[in-house]
Order: sequence, then C-alpha cells, then structure tokens
Amino acid sequence: MRAITRKPHASVLCGRPENVSSFIESDAIFGPDTRLVYKHYATLYFVFVFDSSENELAMLDLIQVFVETLDKCFKNVCELDIVFNFNKMHTILDEIVLGGQVSETSSDQVIKAVDEIIKMERSSNSLTLGPKTGSGRQGR
Repeated sequence: MRAITRKPHASVLCGRPENVSSFIESDAIFGPDTRLVYKHYATLYFVFVFDSSENELAMLDLIQVFVETLDKCFKNVCELDIVFNFNKMHTILDEIVLGGQVSETSSDQVIKAVDEIIKMERSSNSLTLGPKTGSGRQGR
C-alpha cells in the first residue's frame, strides 16, 4: 500500500520544472498538517516530510547541510555511495537530526562525530573479531 501512495509524489517531483517551489502540501499521503520539501542534486532527490511547526526554509537549509556533509564524506556523493554505505548515511543523518530535532548544522562537526563513531566501531570489531589466543586448547 505504501508503494502505491508514494508513486504520485515521485512522478510529481520528477515532472516539476526547475523554476517552481520545492515545497508541496502532502496531507493526502502523509496525513493532515504535513508538508514535503525536496531538493534535486544531479540524479538524487532528497525529500524531507515534516509538520507545520517546522519552517520550510529551515528544512530546505537542512537538506543543504545533509548534502554538503554527504559530499564531504563521499567526495561528490552519488547513488552508489548511498546504496553501499547506507549505515554511514544513516549515521550522518542521526548526527544532524536526533529525536526529530535538529541537533547539529555544521557539516564539519558532523563529520568529526561520524569519524569518531566509525573509529569506535572498528576498534570494537577488532576486539571481538581478533584472533583467538588458544589458551583453552593447550590442555586437550
């Protein structure tokens, strides 16, 4: 059912001229009092859905921060970067938006935090995936 309801917006977004607003009322699909803002970069569409308590221009700026951060992390982000690194992409988004609230708008700060998370994950994985010492096997 969700795929059917998303299709009208996908065709609307792709068919919109460049000189029109990037804001769409989305009550019919996402419920009352919701809005959709999008930005088209190269072949990617970035879409945020939010309620009327948020500022539309602030959401557009948030998309800009998200894309700038992705570009810095992936060196000119493309579809394949997002597909094959979706965990990193979600980590970036989690650093920018936390619990529905914007927590960081500096792409440099987001990148520092993401790099720290990746370092911690790698060190955690090396501890758990390291070679076995074999101390329990010597007496057998």
